[in-house]
Amino acid sequence: MPESVRELVERFKPPVSVRTYGTVFTDTTEFMNIGYGDVIKLGGRYYLVLGDERERRFGMEDPKFWVKRCVEMESGQYRILKLEFQESFDQHIGSLTITCHRSAAKEARILRLVAGDMRFMQGLGVRDERGNLARVLERVAGRRLDLNIEDLHQSHREYFQETFPGILQRFIGACRAIHHLHQHGETHGDIRRDHLYVDHKTGEYCWIDFDYGYDSVENPFGLDLFGLGNILSFITGKGVHTIQDVDAEALGITEADCALFFRHRVVNLRKLFPYIPADLNNVLMHYSAQSEVFYESVPELLADLEPCLENLRRA
Repeated sequence: MPESVRELVERFKPPVSVRTYGTVFTDTTEFMNIGYGDVIKLGGRYYLVLGDERERRFGMEDPKFWVKRCVEMESGQYRILKLEFQESFDQHIGSLTITCHRSAAKEARILRLVAGDMRFMQGLGVRDERGNLARVLERVAGRRLDLNIEDLHQSHREYFQETFPGILQRFIGACRAIHHLHQHGETHGDIRRDHLYVDHKTGEYCWIDFDYGYDSVENPFGLDLFGLGNILSFITGKGVHTIQDVDAEALGITEADCALFFRHRVVNLRKLFPYIPADLNNVLMHYSAQSEVFYESVPELLADLEPCLENLRRA
């Protein structure tokens, strides 16, 4: 290596305190061996590793050893490096099993497509000296949408009348962003409520993580539509409501009122909150176990959803 980590730190003086100096890596194949105090060289720039990123879901934290929190030493800016990780596995959505894989090339391609479009995380793909395709990502200056909603100290009625219309408006904008991908033959691939962030300054929504691809899916956009439906149900209900959490018999709730794939999640929210308008509830019911008609494109979904927003504003 031309320089030691200590020499690099002394030369660039990044805005962090580093007590342990490691190795300069130009080959990221063995990403498990890259840790705190190491430096990754990509595209002629140096990235000081601060640790591994962690995924926080269901109250648990899972380390993502191929995703490194870094400081770009030349600029002092924080960056996230997603290193190439070949993985294929089955994803279970209710009774449906879909083979999926991580694709660094897909994510790098989408990053090029959405460069400058702040509805999506920003970054670029860069190959290391071994040819591994890393993605150098800017941090999204925001917080997960679901956490923002869970922290609201409002009754559901207050939330639905006062806060929800603004959230729905921005969600519609996020749906249009996904349609932009579809128009270019791309899919997000992993639409979940923890992959949609709220910008601290503007309040606008930003999608993250595009590296999932799928095999043998009849409608390549169908899983994205399913994910949008899950988020719509969450923001409408101010959380997830399961058939076990309510008095199903008293409310007349059956399995037909629950989601097609997640049979315990209630999507017929009008039975829980009668003030939810019928037109909005009808959109949710397209994702229910009793539905015989499903949305096949984002424009189909928005054709039903946008009038709901207008009606809420007039109410």
